[in-house]
This record gives sequence, C-alpha cells and structure tokens, in this order.
Amino acid sequence: MKKVLLLLLTAALLMGIGSTVQAEMRAGAFYLTPQVGGYVFEGNQNLDHGLTYGLGLGYALNKHWAGELTFNFIDSESDAGGGNVDGYLLRLDGLYHFTPEKRLVPYLAAGIGGIRLDPNVGSSDSGFLIDAGGGLKYFLTDSIALRGDARYVLTFDETHHNLIYTLSVDFLFGGKQKVVVEAPADSDGDGITDDIDQCPGTPRGVSVDARGCPLDSDGDGVYDYQDKCPDTPADVAVDAKGCPLDSDGDGVYDYQDKCPDTPRDLKVDADGCPVLLEEQVSIELDIQFESNKADIRPQFHRQLKEVADFLQTYANTTVVIEGHTDNFGEQEYNKDLSQRRAESVRDYLVSNFGIAPDRLTAMGYGEERPVASNDTA
Repeated sequence: MKKVLLLLLTAALLMGIGSTVQAEMRAGAFYLTPQVGGYVFEGNQNLDHGLTYGLGLGYALNKHWAGELTFNFIDSESDAGGGNVDGYLLRLDGLYHFTPEKRLVPYLAAGIGGIRLDPNVGSSDSGFLIDAGGGLKYFLTDSIALRGDARYVLTFDETHHNLIYTLSVDFLFGGKQKVVVEAPADSDGDGITDDIDQCPGTPRGVSVDARGCPLDSDGDGVYDYQDKCPDTPADVAVDAKGCPLDSDGDGVYDYQDKCPDTPRDLKVDADGCPVLLEEQVSIELDIQFESNKADIRPQFHRQLKEVADFLQTYANTTVVIEGHTDNFGEQEYNKDLSQRRAESVRDYLVSNFGIAPDRLTAMGYGEERPVASNDTA
C-alpha cells in the first residue's frame, strides 16, 4: 500500500505541474484521501511506533466545513516479545478550513472513533477514542491537493495518549466549481475595455467617449487634449493643432479674412484687410487762368485727368482744391475770384470723371497766399 500511495503522490505532482490553479474547498464535493504515515504509542503500552496506511472519504458541507470518515491500518511490534501487532483505526471527524479559497489551506479537525489492536500472541483489544489536531492542504490543481495531518488520539480501553501523523493526497470530485471570470483588459486605463476600445493608445487621464476615443468637442478632427483652438466653428478647415488656416499669415483666419491675399508684413484690420494710414498728400496743379476769369483752358485738362485717376485709385481720399490770384484789384474781389476758380476745378472733376462732390472741397485764398512773386505782369 505504501508503494500505491507513492505512485499516487507522484501522479498528483505531475498533474499539478503547468496547470492553472483555481484552488478552493468547494461545497458539495466528495474527496478520497489515500495516506501513509506513522503511529506513536504511549510508552506503557509496550508497543513500537509503527507505520500506518489509510484511506479517507470526505464530504464538503460548504467551503469551510467538511465531514470525513477515515480507516487506518497500523503495523507495529510488541516490546515484550509478543511478535507483530496489527492495529485498525476508524475515525469520523469534522474539519474546519480557514482559507478555503486559497491555494494553501490550513485546517483544524476533531472526531470520535474506535481502535482495535490484534497481536499475533495474546488476545485482541478494542476501545473507544477521540482525536483532535489539524493540518495543511496545498492545492496543485482545482481537484488535487497535497495534505499533511497530525492528530492527538486519546483511547479509552485503558487511557492512553497516542499520536498519528500522515501525508496524503486529496482527490476532489464534483461540488460547485469556482467560476473565474476574467474581466476584459483595459490597457490604456481609460475605462473602456480593449475589446471595444477603438482608440486603444489613449494617454492616461484624457477624457474619452463611449468608443474609447478622446473627445473632439468642436468636431474639427483634432482631439480636445491636442486642440489649441477648441472652439473652431463646424466645417472650418484646421491645421494639426486644431486652429483655422491663415493662408496669408496676417493673423486673421481664412474663414474670417475678407482680404485673403494680403501681402505679408502689412498691418491689417479685424477683417484681414490692409490698414490705410492717413497721410496728407499735396498735389500742386499748375492751372493758370486768364485775367479776371475762372474758365479752365484745354491745355490743363491733362493735369486734371491725372488728379482724377489718383482719386479713383484711392477711393477713401478727400481733396482740398486751393484757388489763388495776384495782388491787383480789390482784395475782396480777388478772394471771390479765387473761390470761383477753385470751384471751377472741382466742378470739372465731378462732371467729367464722376468724382463724388463730398470728396472735394474748394477753398479760395485770393491774394492772401501768393504762389508767385507778382513782380511782373
């Protein structure tokens, strides 16, 4: 029987190697326990300590409690020369397991039973016993466990204090198997499991949607955590930073730029158009009038055409047309004459070139601001 137990231990070890252990004492399981060990008699019994072989049958009431019926054969010798003594031990025990869901399970045990000693010489002896002790179970697989056990045995044929210790293997059958459900992995820790995560490499701490993808609040294709312009209007083209395009580099986005091709380095307004700096420009018209007249002579039409072209090119400009006279005649009359001459120029620009009248101001200065020396006729 010893060889049988060693073979069972070897088989149990081989079955445990490489297996996935989901060990536990499971409710409703039966188990068989072949065992080998030693039995220690009290000194006054005149018996040698002997080997013991046994077989147990157990039933797990729940994860913690089990009941167990065990038979042991004891092989001993008499110290008094009586020859071989065979012992038979039957026990009914209750076991309490402390960590039933662990791989290593300590337990306590206690029970009642009987013992019979049958010597080759002399009469047999039987008696009632109680036992108490404990041990360890180490699960190799979910149904195989190595086991070490030690019990104190108190017999009552005559009061004797004995000890039995065994090494055994528990083979479990049936019962409620432990179901281990592994939750799907969440590699990037965003709360969305890998099996449904459409953006599995999201940096930690980034808010994601139900698909596991970073949020894109403005829908521009650039995630919020990378978007430097998070409030871009829908359908506006953006760059890699999520900001609207600015093709001419004037600081005004294309979708707001009313002058999209402004040359670089020009100052622009909020619409992206160049800012026109106000500047006073003087254009001297050398238009000469006949004495005491305000009519424009044909030879000066070319100059007036140049002025009209300038006004049409720079549509926001306004012009002051100044009229002058020499110092002959009454001062008041000369001032009126210069006014009529300035107005003659203004009217010519309006009627011939369509210049808006409110852009042209006619001012007559008479002889107050001479433009010639008046030394000659």
